[in-house]
Formats: sequence, structure tokens, C-alpha cells
Amino acid sequence: MPAAPDEPDALVVFDGVCNLCSTTVRTIVAMDPAGNIRFTPVQSPYGRLLCGRAGVDPDAPATFVFFDHGRPLTASDAALAISARLPGPWRAAHVLTLVPRGLRDAVYDVVARNRYRIFGRKETCMRPDAAIAARFVEDVPAA
Repeated sequence: MPAAPDEPDALVVFDGVCNLCSTTVRTIVAMDPAGNIRFTPVQSPYGRLLCGRAGVDPDAPATFVFFDHGRPLTASDAALAISARLPGPWRAAHVLTLVPRGLRDAVYDVVARNRYRIFGRKETCMRPDAAIAARFVEDVPAA
């Protein structure tokens, strides 16, 4: 089902100061050469707005958000919805939806809670290079 025209689709809201999150964004970019998935950092005006819609605290994000046909998904559901949008073998990860969500999210939550300690963080938000800048949305789109 397609998203309503004013709802985001195939959009990742990520923590732009988190090294793990920034690396994940670059990995998705590499796995999605057609450029179907777009990104916005939680630190941007649009990211903050979308976090509010998804019930995620933009000042202390414990998860990322993926808008799938206008629906905000978080944690392992978000990761698996992204895999379903990727070409080729990456779609196979979607089979993990067979694992109970509670178990998937428990593993996700352990990594998310420790991401700064394990992977570090930057002082400023990730800035995309010119090659991928068109895939980033930071300002709230005009209605």
C-alpha cells in the first residue's frame, strides 16, 4: 500500500552523531544503488518532527525510525522493513520476521543502549558527502 502524498516513505530517521548509525546509513546507501531509501538525521528539523510522530524522544533516541509506506517502524521491525526494500540477497534478511519480535527487539535494545560506548559518537551530526547528499532531507518539506 503506497503512502499518502504527505506521508514519508522509505525514509530512515537516524542518530547523526552515533558512529554505528552513520556507518549503517552508509551501508544502506551502498546496498541500495537505485537510491530508493532516503535519510534524515534526528538532529534535523524534519528528523525531530518525524521522531515526535513516531513517539521517539529526539533528544535521547533509543532507536531509529523507518517510515514504511507512511507507517513509522522502530527497532527490529524498522531494520527488517529496510531489508525488504533492498535489492537481491539483502531481502533474505526479511526471513527474521519469523523470530518473535520480543526476542529480536531484546537483541536490538542491547546494541542500541550500548552503541555510544562500543562504537563512539561524534561531536557534530553526520554530513553526507556530495555523492549521497541528494538522498538526505533535513528541512520539513513544504505542504
